[in-house]
Amino acid sequence: MTDATKDHRPDGPAHRLETGATPKPKLALYWAASCGGCEIAVLDINEKILDVAQNFELVFWPVALDYKTKDVEALADREITLCLFNGAIRTDDNRYMAELMRRKSKVVVAFGSCAMEGCIPALSNTTSKEETFNRSYHDSPSTVNPSAIEPSVQTQTDGFALSLPTFWNTVQSLDQVIDVDYYVPGCPPQAHQIWAVLETVIDILNTGKPLPPKGTVLGAGDKTCCAECPRTREEKNITKFFRPHEIKPDPDRCLLDQGILCMGPATRDGCGAKCVSTDMPCRGCYGPPPNARDQGSKMIAALASVIDAKSPEETDAILDGIVDPVGTFYRFSMAKATLGRRLVDHAEVENPDVWGRSPSGENEEVSP
Repeated sequence: MTDATKDHRPDGPAHRLETGATPKPKLALYWAASCGGCEIAVLDINEKILDVAQNFELVFWPVALDYKTKDVEALADREITLCLFNGAIRTDDNRYMAELMRRKSKVVVAFGSCAMEGCIPALSNTTSKEETFNRSYHDSPSTVNPSAIEPSVQTQTDGFALSLPTFWNTVQSLDQVIDVDYYVPGCPPQAHQIWAVLETVIDILNTGKPLPPKGTVLGAGDKTCCAECPRTREEKNITKFFRPHEIKPDPDRCLLDQGILCMGPATRDGCGAKCVSTDMPCRGCYGPPPNARDQGSKMIAALASVIDAKSPEETDAILDGIVDPVGTFYRFSMAKATLGRRLVDHAEVENPDVWGRSPSGENEEVSP
């Protein structure tokens, strides 16, 4: 079987990385719909970045190196050994780059929460493209746009045609668009976990060890954040929820015991419980723990058993203390939520898929 005909996906623990005849394996990093924090986090490994340069040939990293898309397009399929892809998919350009990096790479890693679960960009799945644009370009308190200009896919300026990517109605995670081999969670991933992942890959390349099973979540544990939290947990009887600025927490007691909404019970461990160690509740950026399909519903189930109320009215009063429930329970995982997003008006879309996209791939508007 020639290299061109091999399946690009790892095939379980027996699969091994093939570095070919090149002096160094090739490494690519790409940034789609995200804030850029994952790119900065790579540099947080400090002097170990020199070890990365020693063991890999960096062939694509637009945020740091002057490579162009055409440089990747010119590479042979599967010529890139490892691609760390961060960012969600919300434009047709994001999708094109995801498909391109998949085709050119032996191993693709969904790097960070946006690529893994949609993260903050996917919260716009609770609204529509039109409403997102209205807020961004018209209604925001800091926006000054008297001409009511909005981005256009095609614009004529001084005789030149300018184009922008099509903005989708629905934000998707990376594995909802392409096949993904591994996942590294976090917003952003912790520096020590990033280095642990890269160190493992370097060891595999140098020793020929097998890769982990396909789909493995790298740089994380298999329990919840509560398992690595140093705080003391007691029986929970929550009668009121507090936002972090409304209370000075006991530094030794479980934050949820004190009424501070902490996502620890519904979040995978591996971050080192850094937030809770500084009196801030876990936000949930490492995603749901193993065997939990929906992070938000797992957290709701956890809260249902600890609210101390004796009547529906009392329950409602306690729950009113949770500001922005969707943004709290699904802050990082909206793209993977069981409910998905606001429903599409199917009467307006011909044969839409589950994500509200038309057959052309462009996302359509949703009903109010």
